[in-house]
Amino acid sequence: MRFNKTGYSNEDLLFLYEQILRPRMIEEKMLILLRQGKISKWFSGIGQEAVSVGAVNALNSDEYILPMHRNLGVFTGRNIPYARLFAQFQGKLSGFTKGRDRSFHFGSAEHNIVGMISHLGPQMALADGIALAHKLKQAEKATLVFTGDGASSEGDFHEALNVAAVWDLPVIFVIENNGYGLSTPSSEQFRFKQFTDKGPGYGIEAIQIDGNNLLEVHRTIKDAVEKVRKEPRPIIIEALTFRMRGHEEASGTKYVPKALMNKWAKKDPVENYEAYLLKQGVLNEELIQEIRTKVKADIEQGLETAYSENIPTANTQIETKDLFAPFKQEVVVPKSQTVSEKRFVDAISDGLKQSMERYPNLVLMGQDIADYGGVFKITEGFINEFGKDRVRNTPLCESAIIGTALGLCINGYKAMVEMQFADFVTCGFNQIVNNLAKIHYRWGQNADVVVRMPTGAGVGAGPFHSQSNEAWFFHVPGLKIVYPSSAKDAKGLLNAALEDPNPYLFFEHKALYRSHTQEIPDDYYTTEVGKAALASEGNDLTIVTYGMGVHWALEAISQLEGITADIVDLRTLLPWDKEAVKESVSKTNKVLILHEDTLTGGIGAEIAAWISENCFEVLDAPVMREASLDTPVPFTKTLEENFLPQKRLLEKLKSLSEY
Repeated sequence: MRFNKTGYSNEDLLFLYEQILRPRMIEEKMLILLRQGKISKWFSGIGQEAVSVGAVNALNSDEYILPMHRNLGVFTGRNIPYARLFAQFQGKLSGFTKGRDRSFHFGSAEHNIVGMISHLGPQMALADGIALAHKLKQAEKATLVFTGDGASSEGDFHEALNVAAVWDLPVIFVIENNGYGLSTPSSEQFRFKQFTDKGPGYGIEAIQIDGNNLLEVHRTIKDAVEKVRKEPRPIIIEALTFRMRGHEEASGTKYVPKALMNKWAKKDPVENYEAYLLKQGVLNEELIQEIRTKVKADIEQGLETAYSENIPTANTQIETKDLFAPFKQEVVVPKSQTVSEKRFVDAISDGLKQSMERYPNLVLMGQDIADYGGVFKITEGFINEFGKDRVRNTPLCESAIIGTALGLCINGYKAMVEMQFADFVTCGFNQIVNNLAKIHYRWGQNADVVVRMPTGAGVGAGPFHSQSNEAWFFHVPGLKIVYPSSAKDAKGLLNAALEDPNPYLFFEHKALYRSHTQEIPDDYYTTEVGKAALASEGNDLTIVTYGMGVHWALEAISQLEGITADIVDLRTLLPWDKEAVKESVSKTNKVLILHEDTLTGGIGAEIAAWISENCFEVLDAPVMREASLDTPVPFTKTLEENFLPQKRLLEKLKSLSEY
């Protein structure tokens, strides 16, 4: 291994020596603690320390870095207190995740570190968003994100690189190529020879380095960082390295050929750098011992503090409270009494435009939303008023764009992502349920992101443009879900969602876009989230519904002579208004839950169970449900009408009223 110290003072060289020694010595201690049962799991980076240490020291401390499992040197390089770091590994309350997640699955806003999730690939899109925020601010800062050769097989890898290239984002993608994804060798992961071959296909500069040569890593990344600060664009850096232990300790390394292990043992980044400094006279045995003694003392002191802390005592109130960033909605009333009749689609556009005016840090992203105005024309004309920086066409990559939205939020922005159709959110499902929904609970980072979801059937669009998929997310703690049925609520709830610094899914029924009109206030206003409304009042039965179901219920009741009903329009699905439902059921004593989604596993099942459990004494009939058939949404009109619950609703209401 050849080192080049040109441009480095002896002080610089010694500083880097201590920087690379610290993660190695911590790792050696952690392996002992693992065997003693004092930590539960460990992902070792022994053999790969030069990549982390070189990278973190090539950045300024106020530049974001997004590490992975084997990047302990990033955390030590950002001077995270050891007591808190070890408390994290031991699941203690003073750890960054308060005992809710383990090892390196955490971030720290204070240290400009963004924590990973186990799914690996989604991390890269967050870096895109952070870098986009820097670019919008004209901040001349770089963002650096790690990924591995194994994670490169995920679609998120391609999506993040493509977005960064198309938008010229100042991101350094460091690919730690250690030859294995757990036990699967690179030859079974991909056919290309090296990751630098990937760069030209994306239009990205790509560089390969010896990932075990600390000075080469540091110099190369530092040069790349300086480039992207001055001329924003992404750069790929492939760091050839090797992990000398298992993917995690339980997996071992028996699958690695002994000759390969021996080859890389000779390239140990710590031993080779130490030997070089000894040969150069920069280091001597006495100084080595002095530095090791200091590092050991820091480790022992940190461990002593972490050991003295008890395992967290569970507190259900705190656990549920930490799902969301603190926020108390104060409903905004319109400043004037001026109203205009607007279609549902125009109400959404109106609210979105007024929120853009209210929040200069709000960025809109989606397919075809800029010049074209979106497939439903909701953002038509927006680029003339707000510009293409804030109204951004995206490539077809739902996962990367949702991840980019979260990255924007981490770096001080609000984001709205438009799904062209709610059906397409499947491609971004992981980012929503594992990043947006969990990030505040895990390490206190809010997700100021609204995902707009044009949803629903009745327009002859078939099985991939007509699904009602709100129930997929209803089960996920950490999300808020709204589903308005009227133009007035559509504007008010959208404004409220954009105001709240927590993640929202905002469902908009496509069939209501141009069929429903209503007089609504011209001024900015918000509607209370979590509060149901009565679409009609009656005494004979209750219909609990939302979205298009409200209109079906109103039509059905108008056709039933001598029967009146409370129609409870939930408006918000997470959290849903239990008190409003209980109050109405207690009055009418009969209830039917109606939704457009398929029957099995729908939101109605949860509401029905809750009513049975909490309102049993007041019920005069079984809790009933009506919903769509348990099939995909068909295309032909006759089949679609048969699929939807509208034609079956009348008979079900008669049955309930006569019970």
